[in-house]
Amino acid sequence: MPVEIFWYGQACFRLRSREATIVTDPYSDDIGYTLPNLRADIVTVSHAHRDHANYQAIKGKPYVILGPGEYEINGVFVTGLSTYHDQQQGKERGKNTMYWIEFDDLTVCHLGDLGHVPTQSQVEELTDIDVLLIPVGGGPTIGAAEAAEVVALLEPKVVIPMHYRTPDLKFGLDGVEKFLKAMGSGKTEPVESFKASRDALPEETQVVLLSYKH
Repeated sequence: MPVEIFWYGQACFRLRSREATIVTDPYSDDIGYTLPNLRADIVTVSHAHRDHANYQAIKGKPYVILGPGEYEINGVFVTGLSTYHDQQQGKERGKNTMYWIEFDDLTVCHLGDLGHVPTQSQVEELTDIDVLLIPVGGGPTIGAAEAAEVVALLEPKVVIPMHYRTPDLKFGLDGVEKFLKAMGSGKTEPVESFKASRDALPEETQVVLLSYKH
């Protein structure tokens, strides 16, 4: 069964598979988006800022993962790796956790609010990524050029950008266009959701743009 991926704005996704439903980085409504009623088995939180850590809003008594470590819930393996929210080893904005999520036959990596290009040792831990969820809007995270560099280092099959400016977001981030240009993707039409399965992955890295669900 494929993993179906929905985006709700900022860094919040719902990953739905046969094994479990995961919600990443649920936000508070004061950032401009409205978080819908979501139910999950697992919630991952990359850091404690209000636009990423509203896990109390998720229904279903999920297992909440708040930081680095190795976890197994409902047959899904989740590995949290410690990184930084800035380029000064956390001195400006603290730490960030990126999550490597292994479903039955598919691996999704959510980078959270990554603020720097990963080190070589971190890159070596993040192998065989099928789908990469990556911030691209700059400001408190990496921007378009750095995001393209991270994609080149991690070599995922599918890249889904997140954490960029939209008409609803109240934060001053860059739009996704800079990242698409850096990736050489040209005009990319957004889709409502993406179904990822091992037998349907592209041979070369493909950028998928999701429209955020209200």
